[in-house]
Amino acid sequence: MAETNNHRKGKSIFITFEGVEGSGKTTQMNMLQARILRMNLSVVTTREPGGTRIGQEIRHVLLNPAFKEMHPMTEAVLYAADRAQHIHELIKPALEQGKVVLCDRFIDSSLAYQGVARRIGMEGVQNLNEWITEDLYPDLTILLEIPYEVGLERLKQRKKGRDRMESQPEAFHEQVQEAYKTLAKFFTNRFVVVKGDDKPENVHQLVWQAVQKYL
Repeated sequence: MAETNNHRKGKSIFITFEGVEGSGKTTQMNMLQARILRMNLSVVTTREPGGTRIGQEIRHVLLNPAFKEMHPMTEAVLYAADRAQHIHELIKPALEQGKVVLCDRFIDSSLAYQGVARRIGMEGVQNLNEWITEDLYPDLTILLEIPYEVGLERLKQRKKGRDRMESQPEAFHEQVQEAYKTLAKFFTNRFVVVKGDDKPENVHQLVWQAVQKYL
């Protein structure tokens, strides 16, 4: 799988967080945001799906547990549609302004979840997403690596029901976990694997070690 990245003006940096369900991506993104803000840098945090007003509507469809009949191809295209709006409305404008952009999930989620676990094929998913993002890839991708069983157990402790993706069979989550390991080996130029099953503060220190060289 080939990978390119657009050249951007200024000192912008695009950092994404990836991992299985319950891996702590949002927690680590928020902790990193707080630390970057203390450096007086301009930082934007966002997520996929749902980083824009239109994306929120797409997120509702994608994660609604009532839509069990959704075809894997429909799922892949909806995630791409959310990403298209996200890129052009929020991410690229922020990067062009020289900001640090932190995103909870990006193209690698589509490669792992739809490309591998849904068995659509990584090449097709990659081609679709490179088209809608105009070949934009993160400068740095933090993969929070935890056993998928640990992540699912964390979800049980939340006081809300599981969404459509979280409620997939365990075999699905295991395939996602293995797909991420493969992606980290493919894209060694931007992937940093961080053990995510420690205390949040300890995990943050590992994340910070990976990030600080880019700031």
